[in-house]
Amino acid sequence: MLCLFGTMLGLLIHLGYSAFGFAVLIASSSAALWGIRVLGGSYLIYLGFSALRARPARANDGLAEGSASAVSASSIRKGFLCDLLNPKAPIYYVSLFTFVLSPEMPGYQVAAYGAWILLIHFSWFCMVVLLLSNPVVNLKFRSISHWIDRVLGGAMVAIGLKILTTVG
Repeated sequence: MLCLFGTMLGLLIHLGYSAFGFAVLIASSSAALWGIRVLGGSYLIYLGFSALRARPARANDGLAEGSASAVSASSIRKGFLCDLLNPKAPIYYVSLFTFVLSPEMPGYQVAAYGAWILLIHFSWFCMVVLLLSNPVVNLKFRSISHWIDRVLGGAMVAIGLKILTTVG
């Protein structure tokens, strides 16, 4: 849930710059889009290579080592960076706020769209967290998670490379 909190903070940043008109600036700036592509693609490659090195879970994996506040801060930071550096998020929100929402739209309607997006994000990932919190589901997931990590890690590296090499 702490990691989810971090992703919500990252999502708030995407929604914030989009709602305040920065989405239009980003959409019209090839340098900004290039920077987003380089940061996002590089981060995907980093995550992908990290996932490719995944090892099978041990019995004591998942038990937090260190102080509760350090583990909490680390979980929030990982969720925040994951969402903030997600290369598809700026593209999605730039598209949504520049093409779907009108600049003449009242602020309360833009805020309602933002709140709706936050609610959907929170609801979906809450269900994922609750599902994986079930000991039976979690044990089964942990037994195969390194294979899932490796497959998805390869996909992340491929997508990151595609993002970095796409001309645009």
